[in-house]
Amino acid sequence: MKCAHAALGLDLGLKVFLADSDGGIVENPHHFRRGQQRLAHAQRKLCRRKKGSHRRRKAAQEVACQHLKISRQRRDFHFKAAKRYAQGHSRICVEELNVVGMMQNHHLAKSIHDASWSAFLALLTDMAERAGHVVVRVPARFTTQRCNRCGEYVQKSLSVRTHVCPSCGLVEDRDVNAARNILRAGAPPSGTDDQWAAG
Repeated sequence: MKCAHAALGLDLGLKVFLADSDGGIVENPHHFRRGQQRLAHAQRKLCRRKKGSHRRRKAAQEVACQHLKISRQRRDFHFKAAKRYAQGHSRICVEELNVVGMMQNHHLAKSIHDASWSAFLALLTDMAERAGHVVVRVPARFTTQRCNRCGEYVQKSLSVRTHVCPSCGLVEDRDVNAARNILRAGAPPSGTDDQWAAG
């Protein structure tokens, strides 16, 4: 029996955590950056304590607690977002991200680590399988630059947040445009006759 749930494309990012092909946006909570000040305070306190002392052990526990709090907040956020999509959509198309390679960009490494895309995608895949659904990875090439309506290549820098197509006149959020391209690329071969789906 064919699943009644629709397919969906997801575009993961840093400005927003993700955008979906239905036009939905999930804001990026920046858990590490929000807790960074408290963590730095705890780490400075640790550095001031004498090695081997009871006060140093107590300070080390405080640092560990701050790390654990951030980790739990991120895990809870991932769980809630993944559950919503995994249970509500039969086929979830996402980009095949080279996270290790992207981490080489030192300007973005901290933000990428904070978003923890790999952990989210692993959780999403597991929850989708439990619901009888599937997560499909598609090549990331051109998903952001190509117009999802007409296929025109529209080059834009990271600072440009709106997709404006000079060919067909489509104007929409760049991440939503990417999510719709991802959905198109991840559609079953028999379910699309689109000439630019493969990139």
